Amino acid sequence: MSHAVDFGTVSTVGLESSPVADALAGLRANEARYFKNKYDHVFTVEPASEARSTVDWVSHILEKERGIVISSPPLEATEFQVENIRMAYVFYESGLSINVMYTIDDGGKRAVGFKLSDGMDVPEELGAFKFARQKSKLAGTIRGTYFVIKNEY
Repeated sequence: MSHAVDFGTVSTVGLESSPVADALAGLRANEARYFKNKYDHVFTVEPASEARSTVDWVSHILEKERGIVISSPPLEATEFQVENIRMAYVFYESGLSINVMYTIDDGGKRAVGFKLSDGMDVPEELGAFKFARQKSKLAGTIRGTYFVIKNEY
């Protein structure tokens, strides 16, 4: 069952099995606040088991572009469009958040972003990436990186 993420009151609902559930909930709330402020979009997530097509699309892009297979189980996912950008997010049990920003227009920006929750180690499958740090009132210290998508999906 889907639910809107409340960034006023951070909740771990749907993320309870994560060892860094509080930090992951803060990271999820941070994303919800961004989309509400920038696009007036309500960030709504659903269990990964109910969002299989979103999880599969993100996994397909990771594997085809960089040969990356995430070992942690996905907990929640969402997919939506703001302006001409298709967005997808998957939140994993390890505390990892992956988003795909895919501009629908030809020649637009397309990228995969990785964010690590406060307190989690860099997953082995992402060991080749360098992560920048960002402070967040909701999520503590977020470490993030990205790569540009080269192919069409």
